[in-house]
Amino acid sequence: MTPLHKITREKILELLKRVQEPVLKEDIVSLGLVREIGVEKNNVFLHLEASVDDPVIQEELRNAIFRELQPLGANRVEVHFSGKAKEEAQGTASLPIAGVRHVIAVASGKGGVGKSTVAVNLALALLEKGARVGLMDGDIYGPNIPIMLGISPERRPEANADGKIIPLEAHGLKTVSVGFFADPKQPIIWRGPLLHKTVEQFLHRVDWGTLDYLVVDLPPGTGDVQLSLAQWVPLSGVVIVSTPQEVALADVRRAVSMFRQLEIPILGVVENMTGPVFGRGGGEKMAEVLQIPFLGDIPLETQIRECGDAGVPFVKAHPKGLLGERFIHIAACVRAALK
Repeated sequence: MTPLHKITREKILELLKRVQEPVLKEDIVSLGLVREIGVEKNNVFLHLEASVDDPVIQEELRNAIFRELQPLGANRVEVHFSGKAKEEAQGTASLPIAGVRHVIAVASGKGGVGKSTVAVNLALALLEKGARVGLMDGDIYGPNIPIMLGISPERRPEANADGKIIPLEAHGLKTVSVGFFADPKQPIIWRGPLLHKTVEQFLHRVDWGTLDYLVVDLPPGTGDVQLSLAQWVPLSGVVIVSTPQEVALADVRRAVSMFRQLEIPILGVVENMTGPVFGRGGGEKMAEVLQIPFLGDIPLETQIRECGDAGVPFVKAHPKGLLGERFIHIAACVRAALK
């Protein structure tokens, strides 16, 4: 038998992938619950983020982890739980943005579900209803908002007399994106602290003026940017975007679990790209299971993609069409939830 202290962290992680979280029904590694691993002689020390505060479920997890690691020669497996996501978000007191009434996040559990398309068209649908709206591109690694709004790469924001960034405007939306500052030909390779600082600057060092809604397009997943947003500003709520198929819905569960841990209201789920390719109804069923509102579905239509590529989002190009009315309906549901 290999001495325990010579077994790599990767081997322990491999074994922990066999341990299923009882509520979310997925392994604790894929869910991102394993925070720290320590090995001392024949003892293993684990720090896990608590998915729930139920001591019975936590004890069940402890026993399951011990069963998997004991064959390695572990005499003792010590597991500590903490609500780390919430603790990190509460590390700095969140401050409202002067002049901004509501901050709405648009999130997804995974990439490729059309989250940015929904965020842009939701912002324009709110604008269509007479609201004052801003759009913050929080997807640091994939800043697509400038393309979708038709903002030329040559345009650069300026600063006002107070040193705050003046957001660019397109189609009546005030907007800011890392894409305005980064070289579009180079990848953005940033670690957590720089992401954290960028989110803070986009929220509190931008001259947003007076807004009814600031829509924030988040990156996919449950990472640093989501935690930073929750830390820097009180969120009015979050809209979750998913496609109908099961592989996307599994990631929705994780996203919903994270925002619930952060005590951020979930305004509802939008099912995007419905139709023959991905099916339909999965998002609505998931909303029912998770007991959150279903805001509506958006069919997989070439015209929506073409409008985004052309820099004139669908709601701006066709506000009165049947598809445009779907986005308008989603915006109306969001407004009603915030009242």
